[in-house]
Amino acid sequence: MRVVRSILVLMFAFAALFTATAQNPPAGAGQRGGGRGGEQRGGAAAEQRGGAPGDARGGRGGRGGQGGIQFMTLTSTAWPDGGLIPLRYTQVGGETSPGVQWSNVPQGTASFVLLFHDLDALVNPPNPPAADGTPAPAKPPQTLTHWLMWNIPPTMTNIPPGRADGFELEDKIKQISASGFRYRGPGAPAAGPFHHYVLELYALDTMLDIPVVAPSPQGPNPNVPATREAVFNAMAGHIRGKGTYVGIFHRPQ
Repeated sequence: MRVVRSILVLMFAFAALFTATAQNPPAGAGQRGGGRGGEQRGGAAAEQRGGAPGDARGGRGGRGGQGGIQFMTLTSTAWPDGGLIPLRYTQVGGETSPGVQWSNVPQGTASFVLLFHDLDALVNPPNPPAADGTPAPAKPPQTLTHWLMWNIPPTMTNIPPGRADGFELEDKIKQISASGFRYRGPGAPAAGPFHHYVLELYALDTMLDIPVVAPSPQGPNPNVPATREAVFNAMAGHIRGKGTYVGIFHRPQ
């Protein structure tokens, strides 16, 4: 009888010990489970960081950017993004303007501005002298303007290739370049390195009223750097989206 009672006491003790262990698992068991959860949260955060749009140079789209500026998708069939610009779009060929397309346009867009410029060629825009004739301080250098179009209607999603010359195009689109009122093809010298030519498209919530005097339909523009400066000054505070596209070129050896 004593043996039976001893066995029963031992059974009750083991049962109590098992219950306490189940309610209070050993240290580290819950941490491993929590670690898996932490890895999942960390992975999601990493994916969000990796998926967030960063450099828009490749025409990537999405929301983000500084100051609430939306990244638009800018593409062209003229050359691959970051690739070599074919001769037909350059000064070596016929200087045909490239066709460009865009999407992911922000809501409230009232007009677009398109800039095509050479990052590796700088010009010094003239600064008018003061009223007393004192020379004004020099302005910072500006990249060479190969094409600047503004007041592109918000309904447009592309610019066809081979645009006509002239200061004012259809729908009151304005265009200038360092060569006048037309597209200027890339022309980096053969002896130097490849130049980087960048197409930049801006979505604005306004139209621009920039007074530019056109001497004649095909005449040279008297002050392209000043006009470009005026355009970008007027754009300040109105940019809602941006897309970019890059090409490289220098003349054949």
